[in-house]
Amino acid sequence: MTRNVAETRDAPSAFAESRPVPPYSDRAGRRAQTREPSTYRAAAGAGSLVSDQVRRPLIVHCHLRWDFVWQRPQQLFSRLAAQHPVLFVEDPVHEAVAQASLRVTEPHPNVVRVVPVLPEAHPRDVDAQCASVVPLLDAALAAHPRLAGRFGGAVQWFYSPMTAPVFLGEFGTIGAVYDCMDELASFRFAPADIVARERILLAEARVVFTGGLQLFDAKAPLHANVHCFGCGVDVAHYAQARDAATAVPAEVAALPGPVLGYFGVIDERIDYELLERLALAFPQGSIAMVGPFAKVDPASLPDLPNLHWLGQRDYSELPALVKGFDVCLMPFALNEATRFINPTKTLEYMAAGKPIVSTAVPDVLRQFVPIVEVAHDHDAFIDATLRAVRAPCLELLDKGVERAQRATWEAIVAAMRGHLIEAFRPARSASLPGGFVGATALALGGE
Repeated sequence: MTRNVAETRDAPSAFAESRPVPPYSDRAGRRAQTREPSTYRAAAGAGSLVSDQVRRPLIVHCHLRWDFVWQRPQQLFSRLAAQHPVLFVEDPVHEAVAQASLRVTEPHPNVVRVVPVLPEAHPRDVDAQCASVVPLLDAALAAHPRLAGRFGGAVQWFYSPMTAPVFLGEFGTIGAVYDCMDELASFRFAPADIVARERILLAEARVVFTGGLQLFDAKAPLHANVHCFGCGVDVAHYAQARDAATAVPAEVAALPGPVLGYFGVIDERIDYELLERLALAFPQGSIAMVGPFAKVDPASLPDLPNLHWLGQRDYSELPALVKGFDVCLMPFALNEATRFINPTKTLEYMAAGKPIVSTAVPDVLRQFVPIVEVAHDHDAFIDATLRAVRAPCLELLDKGVERAQRATWEAIVAAMRGHLIEAFRPARSASLPGGFVGATALALGGE
């Protein structure tokens, strides 16, 4: 067995401790309606003009690290940055420092990353953390050379509702977007008050996006302007796996075949019993698990000679790695944490031209059958994998590539941007309350 545990430092920030949610909603609404324009909003006064509407800045509040697994937030904002300045604000880290500060970098053109750094002794309570970040970010927006004058009149874009009660309406922003890519309330260690915080965010958001059909079904009754955009794919990137010139990395090329592979976060959503059974069913082959560990103890995972935990790899390396897979796996446990997922890797595996076997994740069943073979129990999963190894269906592989080509991130970003601009048109913004701005719509990437 190969086990690489050195790549856990970039795991998503853990859920901060939280206290019962105070009655923020009314306060946030009053604050949004009555606060005075800030100096940095005034400095960018043209941002309220119709001519500048399509380039309005975005301030993103995200619980995932920019340099973690390259997934939905990075795919969206690396593209939206072509038209909108993006300020990507992450959850704080706690370090041995005397006073709080901001770590400011620009990891992608027109994307500024901010990581708040708080002293080790600072309370872990999420509201206390946010309260410490607000004045730091206010000061940086007014004076920092990477920020000053770039983010006036911005739209806030939330991924987790945890920070919403404090951050909503701050930083001279004009309104909020909620991009619900996961049902975080179902994840391990989720705070007890996360649902209450989400209600506050839904009440304030002008538009809500969901990352899959199951999430759309759950959120559509709660808001009048919800749009479903499932996973997309960078087709050209993963097409490298179909290029004869692409070399398979030695760590995979040297494995005994067949190689059954997975890439992505390794956490409570993986069915580890299934992986163990699969490894025992293919003793002559290898299972390659590529990705960082999160919320699981690597020492507790199955330890078999042909089960290889290869650790996190850079996004640029994934096409070459997947080229070395004979079958691509989606071995998800069927639990509350996977009930709402729409795995981005589905289309990435398709773009690579690989056979795919998955457990019965609801969104996979609804969207990707028969290109993905879905198994409803462990025995069926092993049988399906064996069939894919022995005789992959070339027709389905071709259909997978075609399906991926219809679900590019470029198309998804263009559609989402259209809804963003519509939700924040000055006439609409002035006449309609925060959370209810139009008819519910459904737009599926790739359909």
